[in-house]
Amino acid sequence: MPDHVFGRSTRGRLPTAARGEGCYIIDAGGKSYLDASGGAAVSCLGHSDPDVRAALHEQLDRLAFAHTGFFTSEPAEALADSLIAAAPEGIERVYLVSGGSEAVEAAIKLARQYYLEIGQPQRHRVIARRQSYHGNTLGALAAGGNLWRRAQFAPLLAEVSHIAPCYEYRDRADGESQWDYGQRVANELEAEIERLGPETVMAFIAEPVVGATLGAVPAVPGYLKRIREICDRHGVLLIFDEVMCGMGRTGHLFACDEDGVAPDLITIAKGLGAGYQPIGALLVSKQIYDAVDAGSGFFQHGHTYMGHAMAAAGAGAVLRVIHERGLLAQVRARGDQLQDALQAEFGQHPHIGDIRGRGLFRGLELVAERDSKAAFDPARKLHARVKAAAMEEGLICYPMGGTIDGARGDHILLAPPFIVSEAQIGELTGKLSRALRRALAA
Repeated sequence: MPDHVFGRSTRGRLPTAARGEGCYIIDAGGKSYLDASGGAAVSCLGHSDPDVRAALHEQLDRLAFAHTGFFTSEPAEALADSLIAAAPEGIERVYLVSGGSEAVEAAIKLARQYYLEIGQPQRHRVIARRQSYHGNTLGALAAGGNLWRRAQFAPLLAEVSHIAPCYEYRDRADGESQWDYGQRVANELEAEIERLGPETVMAFIAEPVVGATLGAVPAVPGYLKRIREICDRHGVLLIFDEVMCGMGRTGHLFACDEDGVAPDLITIAKGLGAGYQPIGALLVSKQIYDAVDAGSGFFQHGHTYMGHAMAAAGAGAVLRVIHERGLLAQVRARGDQLQDALQAEFGQHPHIGDIRGRGLFRGLELVAERDSKAAFDPARKLHARVKAAAMEEGLICYPMGGTIDGARGDHILLAPPFIVSEAQIGELTGKLSRALRRALAA
C-alpha cells in the first residue's frame, strides 16, 4: 500500500490507530494501548466520550463553519462565556484559534499591538525562560527556551531573552529554602528587564507548570506572585502559557489558580478540545481589550479557522462534562493516587531522581546516579528507548530528552485522561515499570 503521509519522522512505520474506547486506543491489529499521556496531554476525556460526540453530531447537522470575518456563532459565544465565568480575575475576552502555537502567536502579537494602542511603541521585547516550550510556529518557537527545538531555525527567530526556569530539583542550592530559591530565580526577571531597559520590554511568558521540555515541573510557592509583582512594577504584560497544563490537567481549570496569580493573557488548547476537534484560545484582560477598542478597534491578526463552530461546540461540551461530572475534584484525587503509585513503584528506583507534578500531570526524571543527579549519556537516547518499550507493553507515555539544557537529561511525562480509574493507575505503573526495565537493559 503506498504511503504518502509526511509524518513526524521519515524512519520506521507507526501502528494505525483504528478506534478509541475510554482510556484506550486500539490499533488496526486489535492491540490496546493505555493512553497514559493523553497523546501530548490532549485527550483528557478519553477517546469515546458520548456527550462530546453527541454535541459534535448535533452541531454538524446545524452548521459546520462560518468565517469570523462575516459571522459569529452560538457555540463560539457560549464557549467564551463558559471560559470567562471560570477565568482568573480581570480576564474578560476570548480569542478562539485552532491550537496552542496559534494562541501563543496571537498573545505575542496582541501584546505588541497593545503598547502601540496606548502610545508606547518602544516596547517590543519578550522575556521567557530557558527549557520552556511555547509552540512550533516562528514567534512561539522564538519565545521557547529549548535549544534542541530552536537550533536549526535560529536564524529565522526573533530575539527573545531567556532567564532561568523555576526548576527546584536541579537548581535549588544546598541550604537554600524553597521560598528563597523561588524569590532568587524570580528576581532574574527584574534584572533582565533592567538590563534591557524597562521601557523596551512588553511581555514575560511562562508555563505555570512546565510540560514537554522539563516534565511537569511546577513553580515553587511564591515564585509566580513575585513574577507578577515585577511585571506590575515595570508595566510589563504577564502571559501564562497553559496550553498543556491548563483546562483541568492540574485539578484546576486554570493552573495558575493554585498559585493565586492572575496574568494579563492566558493561552490554552490541548485539553480544551480534548482531542475531539482542533482548538485553542487566547484569553485577554479587560485592560488590553479596552485599549484596542478605544484605539484602532481592530486586532491586526487572524486565521481562517478561528472560532470554528464545530470546534467551539466540541470544546463547549468538554467544559460541560468537566464541570457536571465533577472531574476537577476527581483529577486532584486521582492525581494523589497516581503520585502514591509512582512513589511506591519508583520512589527508591536507582535511576529515578525525581517524581513531580500536580493533579494528573506528573513527571519522572531519569538519572544515571541518584546522589549526583548525573544524566545518562545523550547518545544512548534513553527517552526514545522508553517510548518504544512502553508501546510494546501497550502503554502510551511521553518521554523526552534534553531535560537539563536541551541536550542532557531524560524524563517521562504522564498525563492520563481525567476518567482514569484506580485500577488503570495500577496498570499504568506496572507497564511503565516493565518498559523502563527493558529500556535500561537495552
